[in-house]
Amino acid sequence: MAAARRTAKGVWDRFSASDPGLLRLMAGLRTVGAILLALAVLALFGTSVNHLVAGAMTAMVATFAIQEKEVRGQAITLLLGVPVAFAAISLGALLNSLVIAGDVFFVLLIFGAVYSRRFGDRGTALGLIGFQVYFVSLFVSAEVSTLPGLFLTLAVAFACSAVVRFAVVPETPERTLQRLREAFRARLAQLVAHQIELLDADADAVDGVLDDLRRSTARLHEAALMIQGRLEEGTRDAAAAALLQRRVADAEIAAERLGVLLLNARSAERVETLTLHLPNAATPMPPRAKIADDAGTALRRDLNALHLLVVRLVPDDRGTALPYVRNRLLGYREERGLPQGSPAIQDCFRAVGEAARAILGLRLAVDGSKDEEYDTPEAARSREEFAAEEISIAGEAAGADEEERTGLRRPTTRAAVQVSVGSALAIVGGEFLSTQRWYWAVLTCWVVFLNTASTGEIVVKGYRRLVGTVLGVVAGVALAGAVGNHTWIAFALVLLCVFGMFFTAPLSYAMMSFFVTAMLGLLYTLLNTYSLDVLVLRIEETALGAACGIIAAVLVLPVRTSHRTDEELGTVLARLRDVVSAAVAQLSGGPAVDLVDLARDLDTALDDLRSSTKPLTHPIAPLRARRQTARYVVALLETCAYHARSLAATAELVPSSKSVAADARLALAGRRITHNIDLIAAHVREEESEGTIESGASIASMLDSGRHEVLRTGSVAGRVLRHLQRLDEGIVGLARPLGVPLPVREEKAAGLAKD
Repeated sequence: MAAARRTAKGVWDRFSASDPGLLRLMAGLRTVGAILLALAVLALFGTSVNHLVAGAMTAMVATFAIQEKEVRGQAITLLLGVPVAFAAISLGALLNSLVIAGDVFFVLLIFGAVYSRRFGDRGTALGLIGFQVYFVSLFVSAEVSTLPGLFLTLAVAFACSAVVRFAVVPETPERTLQRLREAFRARLAQLVAHQIELLDADADAVDGVLDDLRRSTARLHEAALMIQGRLEEGTRDAAAAALLQRRVADAEIAAERLGVLLLNARSAERVETLTLHLPNAATPMPPRAKIADDAGTALRRDLNALHLLVVRLVPDDRGTALPYVRNRLLGYREERGLPQGSPAIQDCFRAVGEAARAILGLRLAVDGSKDEEYDTPEAARSREEFAAEEISIAGEAAGADEEERTGLRRPTTRAAVQVSVGSALAIVGGEFLSTQRWYWAVLTCWVVFLNTASTGEIVVKGYRRLVGTVLGVVAGVALAGAVGNHTWIAFALVLLCVFGMFFTAPLSYAMMSFFVTAMLGLLYTLLNTYSLDVLVLRIEETALGAACGIIAAVLVLPVRTSHRTDEELGTVLARLRDVVSAAVAQLSGGPAVDLVDLARDLDTALDDLRSSTKPLTHPIAPLRARRQTARYVVALLETCAYHARSLAATAELVPSSKSVAADARLALAGRRITHNIDLIAAHVREEESEGTIESGASIASMLDSGRHEVLRTGSVAGRVLRHLQRLDEGIVGLARPLGVPLPVREEKAAGLAKD
């Protein structure tokens, strides 16, 4: 029985890690539940099939359109959506027979729906409801005589959406944050498990395990960013939010550092951190297949113990076994009980101790820990450091609450104009293809602009929608033939398609389009308007809509992909400079600042850059060299961000730790790094700049540490210098792919290395 429970927990952990916070699962269940309840209620009223379809589509729109985090805000937006939906369905019915007036109004409606996104989540939701309900009126051929029945159908759909949202599948910020914390724990456990596999992998299996390690590291980072986005609403106050943010960041950094050091232990020479961030990066092979000596055995034991601490990161665990394991690992931070081994192996043991400390801090922040009676002196010191940090965080949060906060929303006039022009072209072209189904082209033009910010993103999204539509037509033909005249079987399959649509939407736009098209085939079967010609027309209208969207994006107020990536790259460099300069200043004895917030701003900017480069790195991108350059630059920046986060985490310890002291000499190294970042940022912005990239002597030799002190392996000072050295190398490495002039000696060295 216990084995079955462990197996079930392991399966659930893997699922939870694949869907952080169960956000996709909850979105799918909530939407399907709203549609199912609406269909049940409407069926009790003896509603016609046309109105059943309208009710199902409206319930779907009323559920997925609302994305606000606060329950009160969701309720207000849902209530406001009812008159918006009534107005949209009424205008659709009134203008149904007036072709020109209807088309003009549709274009104006599209402009208003897109422009309303400037007003935040509520404006976005109401604009989406207005557009989609008008689309529903076209889909079911609404007429003035059917309006009373349609009003009742829409009211039932909105009511059912509210019941499911607030009662059946409730979603509160606190509950979402709790699930995200559980997903973070599951992904952390996965990462440690892959690190154990890396240690045990044979030489010919290292590459496959390394791919898993990269993937799990990226997923852990994704979960940390998602938690960051839910902290303010999901915690009781600003101090609790800041504390949880700090602990999650500590755990992420400690786990990532442990992976880097394990790679070094498996390799014949020191591995560049870029190996963890650049796909298909060459990894130096180990001189032996496995680390099989006593130190290797002890390291496997301790990694398994660390994995146990992560898996059992819940408040119900009591007893002496876990505290004993935790205390032994914590001792490695202070060289207590450190097993014998090579310097690289001992670095791994110290990193295990750092990870155990981060897990203890995360447990204290989330649920508290009541096992102080088992503490060793090392564990007690860690608790004291955490308590001092908590007091400092509470003071910083109190000061931040007094500051005025301003929104970051920007007008979306350009996007509204582009969508309107593209939709007008789609209407004209769609009318030539079909006077009844022309709105499919408009819908495609609309959706390819959603959540896109450059021409390249629109091209890629249009391509994915077309691929998904073609595959969905094939599925629609098969499903329509299998269903026949069985109405409720068709509705059941529609619900499965809806769930698949929402569950796969964040992962693959092509898959979402596949489920949408398959669902439409079933809906037309229900409306007795299904034919193979209709589904083929769907492909033609989709291709036309995507083409119109691309034409509008290219010709009307275009935003070139390179221009947007340069903007995002400039933002990342600015955020990187902020983190490095603030961390080095604090490590040099300067005033304390909120480095965790700065580091998360860097992560957010890097995530935006990663999204903006997807059109450049997509397989359909024609320029292979540009694709490789984009991947390399992003990987270099991810490596720099890792070292900047690690510096920030170490600097955060200075005010409260007894083992980390400030060193004024570090300011010299910081000046060189920030100087180089400024030069590269100016080049990206195409500004005139004086000076050249500074390089040459290592950071350690610049600080004369070789003559004045011996930096033992694994010491805090040595770790800081290593992070600074890797940052320096990473920033200089950015210069060549970005076209920043290098000093003559560096150009010659790069040429010799290339030869």
